[in-house]
Amino acid sequence: MTGRRHEVPVIIAAAIIASGACGRPPEPATRAARNLLLITVDTLRADHVGAYGYRRARTPALDGLARGVLFERAYAAAPITLTSHATLLTGRYPPGHGARDNGLHMSSTVPTLATVLQARGFKTAAFVAAFPLDHQFGLDRGFDVYGDRLPRDAAGRQANERPASAVVNDAIAWLSFLAALPGPPAPPDQRFFLWVHFFEPHAPYGDDTSRPVLDRYDDEIAACDREIGRLLNALGARLAETVIVAAGDHGEAFGEHGEYAHSIFVYDTTLRVPLLMRLPGDMSPRVVTDPVTLADVAPTVAKLLDVEMKDVDGIDLTNAFTGARLPSRELYAESFAPLLEFGWAPLRAIRSDRWKYIAAPKPELYDIEKDAGEQSNLVSTEETVARRLDDRANRYSPSGLPRTRVIDASGLDRLRALGYSMGPRHELNGGGGRTDPKDRREVAARIAQVTSGELSGDALQSALEDILRVDPSNSQAHMRLGYARLAKNDCARAEQEFTWAIDGGLPAADAHLGLATCLGRRNDLAGAARVLAEARRREPSNPIVIANIGILQATRGDNAAAIRSLQEALAADPNLHEARFNLALAYARLGRRADAIAAAEELLRRLPADAPQRGEVQRLLRSLQ
Repeated sequence: MTGRRHEVPVIIAAAIIASGACGRPPEPATRAARNLLLITVDTLRADHVGAYGYRRARTPALDGLARGVLFERAYAAAPITLTSHATLLTGRYPPGHGARDNGLHMSSTVPTLATVLQARGFKTAAFVAAFPLDHQFGLDRGFDVYGDRLPRDAAGRQANERPASAVVNDAIAWLSFLAALPGPPAPPDQRFFLWVHFFEPHAPYGDDTSRPVLDRYDDEIAACDREIGRLLNALGARLAETVIVAAGDHGEAFGEHGEYAHSIFVYDTTLRVPLLMRLPGDMSPRVVTDPVTLADVAPTVAKLLDVEMKDVDGIDLTNAFTGARLPSRELYAESFAPLLEFGWAPLRAIRSDRWKYIAAPKPELYDIEKDAGEQSNLVSTEETVARRLDDRANRYSPSGLPRTRVIDASGLDRLRALGYSMGPRHELNGGGGRTDPKDRREVAARIAQVTSGELSGDALQSALEDILRVDPSNSQAHMRLGYARLAKNDCARAEQEFTWAIDGGLPAADAHLGLATCLGRRNDLAGAARVLAEARRREPSNPIVIANIGILQATRGDNAAAIRSLQEALAADPNLHEARFNLALAYARLGRRADAIAAAEELLRRLPADAPQRGEVQRLLRSLQ
């Protein structure tokens, strides 16, 4: 991805140590914990961080945090960005906070670290790097500032992520603002909670897809680590009084178990994460080998900050900092993405002592002490254990879900652009007879390759055709194949794909926009108008649909109606540059030169300096003046 190679040559020397951790108990911290910095890195595998023994790592900032506590066996509660972050902030497993998949809203009544610390007088801020954590999903509660504004490209399209350098710039600016606050209390006494989220290791991995994927993945991690170092430097003297937690939200699969990317399966490939805690004061490094869950983070840091998180599923881990063993317990994880995105059965997992059980139509049981790679399914030979753990999984969550408020269709499109949500949302009742995701492993892998951005051109089209041979009702794949064929001017076959996508119940208007484009190219303007009218019925406030209606109205000679539609679209989204250009043209056709000039000049002000459209806008202005 562009803009990700910002070099930061200096990292605070105090944070850099060898990745090995000493086994003796740490000395008592010399300073009280006053502040909290939570760093989350999307899609970060523990085994690609130097502190976890990865020889090729370029992660000195993360490795430096091993000066505190390194959790060797830390696990996410879901391999899904929103779901896992909600668990981190609430201390609850997904059934307890409600955000069971990307696009499902977290409960508005569940306490979070931010709401609890804000109530205790902490200044709170979050700066996130990608749309799955947008404020609309409920993670913003309790934050004085929630920085989730994403940039636009030269054409005015909203990006779905932003580089680590931009996130850290915002976080450092907030820290500077905090230091400048007038008293009382005096700024040095003001406590804070800062959460900073990075998206770098998420697919697609860099721009040069000719290089090996793991090399590019490591590059993304290194770019993120440099920005973490810059953020730590910015703490200055406040570092000595700040608890720093760094965690991955989930891992990433590169072919293990036939899986690519994440979100569908609940093997440790995508559940195991790095978890590091650096405490104020001087202490010797400690490695905690007992299994822990990201649900433990909230109650642990609350204890360190002398506050309390109530009604949590996680536990306070601070006893382990002095060498005590953690109590034996079971850990829960799940993925409801198979149900919500494809209509397949969800997966729920229980980790208990040596066993890990996965509840599915074809259940799985692994002895993870002997079989850490989860290769040998023992469910048929250990039936008693399997029945017991299946009962436990059902106590955490049934295989169905209550009806939940779901993200709107335009938001689903933005998640799909990041590799999530290939299909329309399905009925939430788990029910019997649903397909086991393992039986769709190959199609899931192809879907992951498509949505990761790692394929293009003929390879992308071939992958979509493969998906549809196995899963012919996949409306999202039909829509994507339609656009692939449209790019090759194969409108005849593209029209059919868009029609199948619409008939399959795809909730968004993307397929309608593609079909309308095809109809317009063969001069069936009446047909294009009918399709766009249906798109607006589905998404009445979608400014892109409204802008396309306006452009079509202008093409049909109804410039007055076009102006009304284009003005409406721009009122909803002022950065739809093509809409503003067509508005200027419609004004010009009606002889409204002053309005046309004003629209064109406003477009020039909004376009980036290097935008290729500037020349065409300048030519229009010269013709009007």
